[in-house]
Amino acid sequence: MIKCTFESGPLTSLRHVTVDGIILRGNEILLGKRGSYNGKPLLESGKWGLIGGFLDRDETILEAFQREAMEEARCKINNIRLFRIIDNPYRPGEDRQNITFVLIADFVSIKDNSNEEVKELKWFKLDNLPPMEEMAFDHGESLYKAREFLEDQNSVSIIERFPAEIK
Repeated sequence: MIKCTFESGPLTSLRHVTVDGIILRGNEILLGKRGSYNGKPLLESGKWGLIGGFLDRDETILEAFQREAMEEARCKINNIRLFRIIDNPYRPGEDRQNITFVLIADFVSIKDNSNEEVKELKWFKLDNLPPMEEMAFDHGESLYKAREFLEDQNSVSIIERFPAEIK
């Protein structure tokens, strides 16, 4: 949680904004096996995940996705488009309440990868994705929805709403 003090004085916790990227190469998708950061295992370390991360200050979601693709996968991408927005405050495997923009992009090129956050990169065919239990957080859900979306582009809403009691 981000701690912030507003002008009126109260201290509060804010939610993080992240991007998750679905990078396509034909009928394949690029996934990274989560590693560590500064020598400490990342949450869900050892599981397959989408390429992505937190937005930097003064950065758009498109810029964040391009940066994360280069940092984590040494990958250039183009044709970036919004796929879904996940605002569920109780996402699985999370210790924070992230709001995530899931984007789809086309693969352009890749350089050698040397990033401790991603200990392995692998292309998976859309009809042969890793099992859900091997996927980090709710990334498997995004992948299976993306596969459905790519087969029938009218099938998936981009905004995910979860039942919540409004007081």
